[in-house]
Amino acid sequence: MSGDRKRVEVYDTTLRDGSQGEGVSFSVWDKVEIARRLDEIGFGFVEGGWPGANPKDDEFFAEARSLHLKHAKVVAFGSTRRAKNRAEDDAGLGAVIAAGTEVVTLFGKAWDLHVTDALRVSRDENLRMIEESVAFVVRQGRTLFFDAEHFFDGYASAPEYALDCLRAAVRAGAARVVLCDTNGGSFPWHVTRAVAAAREVAGDVPLGIHAHNDAGLATANTLVAVEAGASHVQGTANGLGERCGNADLCVVVPTLQLKAGCDLIPPENLRHMTELSRFVYETALLPLADGQPYVGRSAFAHKGGVHASAVQRNPATYEHVPPGAVGNERRILVSELSGRSNILAKSSQDLSDQPEQMRRILERVQDLELAGYQFEAAEASFEILARKILGTHRPYFEFGGFRVISELDEKGAERTEATVKLSVGSRREHTAAEGNGPVHALDGAMRKALATSYPSLAEVQLTNYKVRIVNPRASTAARVMVLIESADAKGRWSTVGVSENIIEASWLALVDGVEYKLVRDGAKPPGPGPAGGREQTT
Repeated sequence: MSGDRKRVEVYDTTLRDGSQGEGVSFSVWDKVEIARRLDEIGFGFVEGGWPGANPKDDEFFAEARSLHLKHAKVVAFGSTRRAKNRAEDDAGLGAVIAAGTEVVTLFGKAWDLHVTDALRVSRDENLRMIEESVAFVVRQGRTLFFDAEHFFDGYASAPEYALDCLRAAVRAGAARVVLCDTNGGSFPWHVTRAVAAAREVAGDVPLGIHAHNDAGLATANTLVAVEAGASHVQGTANGLGERCGNADLCVVVPTLQLKAGCDLIPPENLRHMTELSRFVYETALLPLADGQPYVGRSAFAHKGGVHASAVQRNPATYEHVPPGAVGNERRILVSELSGRSNILAKSSQDLSDQPEQMRRILERVQDLELAGYQFEAAEASFEILARKILGTHRPYFEFGGFRVISELDEKGAERTEATVKLSVGSRREHTAAEGNGPVHALDGAMRKALATSYPSLAEVQLTNYKVRIVNPRASTAARVMVLIESADAKGRWSTVGVSENIIEASWLALVDGVEYKLVRDGAKPPGPGPAGGREQTT
């Protein structure tokens, strides 16, 4: 890394602070796998949890001893001693030492309100709690990071006392002093002033920033803290955390490294940032945040025709960094807002010298979106539509009809069966399948009908199914839009269907998904078969 760039440490607290987010729960194995990913991307510190707080964290620290991480040091988190305890006798401090980590982080109160109302001790006693706890951990041969909890609120309320808390930690041997915006309500200009004051107190001890996002300013406060002198940033992957979350390291790291002249992780590892983000979301069983900066699916998606045209001539016109720098990709969306450039970019056909064909595709997209379709989220359906308009699409089968029957017996057991009639060339198929609901049954029956002619369909899995009401004022007569995501070993694709009948809308999306798979695989459509071909029933 370049010597004239500012070096900034990355400290991740996804496994501790992130797990406190609503709806987030990691198993021990989840925490181990996330720790490995954080290490691979080059983060310097991974806070594993609070030893003694619960059996899961204790088990994680036992597992962490055999992780053999290359970049990251696992950190045990805890509190300063209780008011009535000596540091040597405090069970909490004993637990963080027993965790066996080289680095320990202790938090202590830096807001006089918390000292008097939460701890219910004197200001002087709180300073002793900080100094004695830090000194005890340092005497055990551990590197100690001090989290000054509520520092910015404390600095606003009683600035000199908040700074005294830092002085106590520095005197006792803290290796880092981390300024925490625990309530997440500080403004960037407040953070800048407070960090400058803390810089004078800390001397040679590096300063860190730990920002929460309750005012939507965690990233901004982290960035201005670095500008004001902090060289250690804390946060979580995807901004997970209690209440509104923490500073999002998937945003902070690329912003500082790509745009602010700082070095945080090996440059070649930035391209894994999108992969890390999605891995953490999937591990936490949370939906991806499409609009998340840098790593979201929409971060480099261009929908307006003017934008799409410009970005294809010069990406810098509407992209502040190259998508590939963070492992993401540019997407040109097709919708009623599209222009010629969107159609050119999205179609696999060469339309550069076919303006009339482009006009027909664009008009058809606009008509269908008026009826409730959305092709920006269903790129496979757009490809099939474009091929049909251009006359380059040959159907892989002919539809003969379907029927779905759902039964509920007296014991409450449900049974759903679908029958499908299809023709592949001269071969007629009449198949049936049971499923967990009508869509599952239809998918099974269609695949059964096509299995002999197109065996590669066995590779496909349906990975997502979404339904949206298009015109809710129509009540039970409303149209529904069904989006289906499919996947095989080569990738994922999405298709859409719209109808007043949810089963028909699902069928339309299923058919597009099958045809797109076959087009992509280069499967050969059947030739026209003679009338009255033999019917196969299964």
